[in-house]
Amino acid sequence: MINNIQDRRSRSFRCEGVVLRHLDWGEADRIIWLFTLEKGKIRTIAKGVRKVRSRKSGHLEPFMVVSLLLSKSKDLFFISQVDTINAHTPLREGLMLTSYASYIVELLDRFTIEEEENRNLFLLLTDTLNRLSDDKYIKEIVLRYYEIRLLDLVGFRPQLFNCISCNQQIEPQDQYFSIQLGGVVCPRCGRGIAGLLPVSVRSLKYLRHFQRSSFREAIKAKLSDEISQEIEIIMQQYFTYLLERNLNTPPFLRNARKAS
Repeated sequence: MINNIQDRRSRSFRCEGVVLRHLDWGEADRIIWLFTLEKGKIRTIAKGVRKVRSRKSGHLEPFMVVSLLLSKSKDLFFISQVDTINAHTPLREGLMLTSYASYIVELLDRFTIEEEENRNLFLLLTDTLNRLSDDKYIKEIVLRYYEIRLLDLVGFRPQLFNCISCNQQIEPQDQYFSIQLGGVVCPRCGRGIAGLLPVSVRSLKYLRHFQRSSFREAIKAKLSDEISQEIEIIMQQYFTYLLERNLNTPPFLRNARKAS
């Protein structure tokens, strides 16, 4: 008996995580996907969380940053205790903010595998949720910065300063972007490559700015709706190519913009 208790304790650990999504399981339980500081993305089970008197239910909604005590049995993680660090309540109360938060969470979810630690990615996620919750930040810049930084951290950093085909330095003029090659293609090389996307000199300027700048510097950008839309189209097609499937949240985000 004592050995069993000690064994359970040895398999318990504390961690900090962000709730990505959940799925009802059985009569009263839920499967909760978390992105944690210590272990990356993990799938956990919250026993009895759907019961009326459950103490866990209010702490396990999407976008919440939580402190957890987890235990592991075979290949499953179970949530023993959970406390809220940051509820991010505004992100679940308005259609636009919910759409933004859902988008950044889906991107992270799609580009990560379970139990692969990435502390910088965790910090990017929590910082971005904080920025979305803060009225002082322009949300489109928050999203564009998040996209380009996430690509860096998951190993798909696009080449934006030299032509991906000839390696010559990009001149200050309109260029092309190759989603297959993962970078900018100069006009001379672009004549012989199929499936390129046009990228204006202004959009490329902002993409470069976001790639090499801190957020404090990036937020100073004056991003027009036209430029933001152009960058968004390029990024969405690049994500679709890398993931080999469409993301679910962009259509909801576009509908939310129309409704706002």
